[in-house]
Amino acid sequence: MEWIKADDIKTKITTIVDKLQMSHVDPSRIICFRSVGSHSRSRARIWSFPRVWQQALDLPPYYIIEVLSQYFDHLSKDDQIKVLIHELMHIPKTFSGALVPHRNRGGRIDSRSVDKLFQVYVNR
Repeated sequence: MEWIKADDIKTKITTIVDKLQMSHVDPSRIICFRSVGSHSRSRARIWSFPRVWQQALDLPPYYIIEVLSQYFDHLSKDDQIKVLIHELMHIPKTFSGALVPHRNRGGRIDSRSVDKLFQVYVNR
C-alpha cells in the first residue's frame, strides 16, 4: 500500500470546516493522505492520535484523514464532500485526538445527518 500526501483533500477539508463553521476543528492539525492499494472497502477513514501518544511525543492532538483512491476518486464532487463531512463528524468537540463513534449521545453519524450538513454546505 502506498500513502501520498493529498493537498487537494486538505483544501476541501479546510473549505468544509469554514462553510460548516466547525469551530472546534483545527484544519492545520488535520493531515490528509490518499492511499493506493488498500484492501479496505471504505471510501475514506479518519485516524485518531490517542492521548498516550500525544503525551509520549509531547505533541498536541492531530487527525489523519485518508481517502482510498480506488473508491473515492471516482465519486462525484458532491459525494466526495459528503464523505469528507462524514469523516469530520468523527472529530469530537474537544478536538482531543479521540473519535466519535457512529452512534453516540449527541446523535448518529449516518447518511441522514451527513445530508443535513451537506445542505448547509451547499447553501453557504
